[in-house]
Amino acid sequence: MSRLIILDRDGVINQDSDHFIKSEDEWQPIAGSLEAMGRLSQAGYTLVVATNQSGIARGLFDLESLHAMHQKMARLLDQYGGHVDGVFFCPHGPKDNCECRKPKSGLFDDIARRYQTSLQDVIAVGDSLRDLQAATAAGARPVLVKTGKGERVLAEGLPDELKQTPVFADLAAVSRAILEKTL
Repeated sequence: MSRLIILDRDGVINQDSDHFIKSEDEWQPIAGSLEAMGRLSQAGYTLVVATNQSGIARGLFDLESLHAMHQKMARLLDQYGGHVDGVFFCPHGPKDNCECRKPKSGLFDDIARRYQTSLQDVIAVGDSLRDLQAATAAGARPVLVKTGKGERVLAEGLPDELKQTPVFADLAAVSRAILEKTL
């Protein structure tokens, strides 16, 4: 079993918004997510974030603001004994046709190269269909949370190839399942 876990950011770790998370002030953790990440870190798991951040391409915020959000996440996570080993992000817009924007697997491929590992048994937690599709394309094990866009994804229905995706209420529930070895 892999000790690497890939997490989407908006809607999994922090509150999401259809208007984008554009600043450190707007970046607010989902209840229980940082504690869950802390438990996973303390249990020896390596946590990595893979996130689309098209707000950069759209001119809604800049790299400095993005880094400030991630510094806030790290500061708050530290209070729970947690650590994110790396943040992989796509700054491109939907029309840029890049390889790193989920649902394509580019971010996941970069993670596999950086950690010199197959993503075969790596759990990848997301709240959107494109998170699940990117994880699947890279050979990782997709897991859906109901936070963020998760409820909407479930209401719209998962495509046949993703019908067996495990679904959890939130990252805290995923963390419990991982630590109890039921996921």
